Amino acid sequence: MRETAPILENPQPRNLAVDAYRGLVMLLMMAEVLRFSEVARSFPGSPIWQFLAYNQTHVEWSGMSLHDTIQPSFTFLVGVALPYSLRSRQRKGQSFRHMLLHTIWRSLVLVALGIFLRSMASPMANFTFEDTLTQIGLGYTFAFLLFFARPRWQWTATGAILFFYWLAWALYPAPGPNFPWASVGVNPNWSHIYTGFAAHWNKNSNLGQAFDVWFLNSLPRPSRFIDNAGGYLTLSFIPTLGTMMLGLAAGRWSLDSAPKIPIRKFLVAAIAFMAGGLFLHFTGICPIVKRIWTPSWTLWSGGVCFLCLAAFSWVVDLKQRRALVFPLVVVGMNSIAAYLISYICEDFVLSSFRIHLGMPTLNLFGTAIEPLFLGILTLATYWLMLFWMYRKKIFLRI
Repeated sequence: MRETAPILENPQPRNLAVDAYRGLVMLLMMAEVLRFSEVARSFPGSPIWQFLAYNQTHVEWSGMSLHDTIQPSFTFLVGVALPYSLRSRQRKGQSFRHMLLHTIWRSLVLVALGIFLRSMASPMANFTFEDTLTQIGLGYTFAFLLFFARPRWQWTATGAILFFYWLAWALYPAPGPNFPWASVGVNPNWSHIYTGFAAHWNKNSNLGQAFDVWFLNSLPRPSRFIDNAGGYLTLSFIPTLGTMMLGLAAGRWSLDSAPKIPIRKFLVAAIAFMAGGLFLHFTGICPIVKRIWTPSWTLWSGGVCFLCLAAFSWVVDLKQRRALVFPLVVVGMNSIAAYLISYICEDFVLSSFRIHLGMPTLNLFGTAIEPLFLGILTLATYWLMLFWMYRKKIFLRI
């Protein structure tokens, strides 16, 4: 997903802080095989297991768990990588036309790959556009074009994207008191149904839902689209582009200040964006909802991303604790491979361990812990696969 090519005439080392951060993100995604929620059901009175289970699942609607940081972080880091990649291409003498065509191709591949992975268990191509890869692919070319604008206009464009997206949702009619929630897959007694102005951002009763009912039903489908069970939307790629633009700003700051690390800028941005997101949420102007990627979510999660980037920059670049993050770097340098492994290899690896180790071995620590034990073995296998690729210098790029 990212190539940290030189920005000067002489090659410079990779930005290991970014690689480590990306590695943590991918590790959190792959770590779903640990099945914390399944284990937690066997220990209902344990606050530790309940905490772990909560942070390995997405929140029902508003708020954030650790698992909810995966997609915004991955998107943010795509933006961070963009200035590195494009400045490298400029130094190589590539024309704007050549870079644009390559960017469009990359966008199409990301969208196609996302649809392919989502269709693996479907009887036909599952045209859905709310997953990480398709959302990034839909916005990537726009981020490329905005890279060539002055920083002032980049910030202006980001603000305009978020404001007008918010305005479009605010102008769309909110569900009334007699809205048939069951018809859109929502329990009428669900505790996350907003009232007042915030009702514009209710699940499956918003502008994005109306767009998907029209758009997705215009594509080949095994059955008519009515609603998304998780509330996810195609149009979320628009505010997701805002997240990518925040990452682009972070990447630009890093390059412009090299060899210094702009940790102070990262921290100021983190505080400002998190505060802005909280203000919009608690005033009812725009709730923080990851599933529909509200503008306030873009601000809040963007601030969290800046905070994480500052933390990794401090550990890697200032404290020089590179050995500490090496396991993460192995994963982060091959993020596409890690993404594919987590999608494609899980069933094969899990079934292999069940066959070759046998249930007595897997239940060595008790049946309640068996999903965790099996998950640890699977996660270790994933990492060893990526380590082998790292040693062989095999890195998948798009």
